[in-house]
Amino acid sequence: MFSLLLEHIIMKTTDFSEYISKFFSSYLVNERGASKNTISSYRDTLVQLIKFMERVHNINVNKLQIKHLTAERIKEFLFWLEREKKVSTATRNTRLTALHSFLKFVRYDNIDCLNEIQKIMAIKAKKTLTVTVKYLTTEGIKLLLAQPDTSTPKGRRDLAMMALMYDSGCRVQELADLKVGYISFQNNPTIKIVGKGNKARLVPLIDAQIDILKQYMKEHNLLTPEKNDHPLFFNSNGSKFTRQNISYMLSNYANRAKGLHPELIPDTISPHTLRHSKAMHLLQAGVNIVYIRDILGHATIRTTEIYAKADSKLKREAIEKAYVQLTPDTNAEWDNNSSLLDWLSKF
Repeated sequence: MFSLLLEHIIMKTTDFSEYISKFFSSYLVNERGASKNTISSYRDTLVQLIKFMERVHNINVNKLQIKHLTAERIKEFLFWLEREKKVSTATRNTRLTALHSFLKFVRYDNIDCLNEIQKIMAIKAKKTLTVTVKYLTTEGIKLLLAQPDTSTPKGRRDLAMMALMYDSGCRVQELADLKVGYISFQNNPTIKIVGKGNKARLVPLIDAQIDILKQYMKEHNLLTPEKNDHPLFFNSNGSKFTRQNISYMLSNYANRAKGLHPELIPDTISPHTLRHSKAMHLLQAGVNIVYIRDILGHATIRTTEIYAKADSKLKREAIEKAYVQLTPDTNAEWDNNSSLLDWLSKF
């Protein structure tokens, strides 16, 4: 859709269409090295902006210019997304980030609109409500991974996929994009995961995961060098799994698990739930948060800190540990104060 729209724009060139063409064909790909997901998100943002300018301000795409993008109109656009398109605050903020990136690119070559662009750059993201991190307990993960029928090739493949998704803490798109050559079983086995911004990270593979993965790869003749560029996980047609395929597969097994032990499986589960679960389990095991950041591929430690903030179990244990360390051997005045002890244990 966007490619056709872009071709239509270029037929009748304006500075807006020229900047869009350069932004997508040159800047994002060659200079930024942006991932397919980032490019797709930016594309969707500009498509929505073009529709907004046509429908709300009656400015046809063939006549749309950079000077038409004022701070007030961008604010209207963000409000329009929330009201008309029913997008979440997070999506609204993602659209704003994309516009900031586009206009940051434009401002270096458009002095005439610099003042208005700076006003748009000053528009801040909207505050979002703090969302509770949903994750499975270790018992929940065990139950989930016990659902595939490992007597069948499909079941063994699905187990390998879900186990790797959990053990590596990868995002669903990162799992879909894995290639055979990203797996190394030499010395200290690792998997290379290519994440946001095409940034790659190496994540160690544990012995149990290696056994499952090796069995799957051997069964599908994926252990030879000529298969290095082949998708690690693929369907019966040989095409790699999509995000939707993986989510659907996980949902089916989650429903089975919930039927057995509903207390261990939440009502809704997504691939990101496994990522959250891995992060929380690493944190609860005492793994340094810096290592967790590197395993998950977070850009900053602040993103990883949401898991520490969400884990009330760790907070309680920290308080109890501090309380034991600070308590003198002799009886204190409050030793028999049950209400105070109750309060501390529930903190």
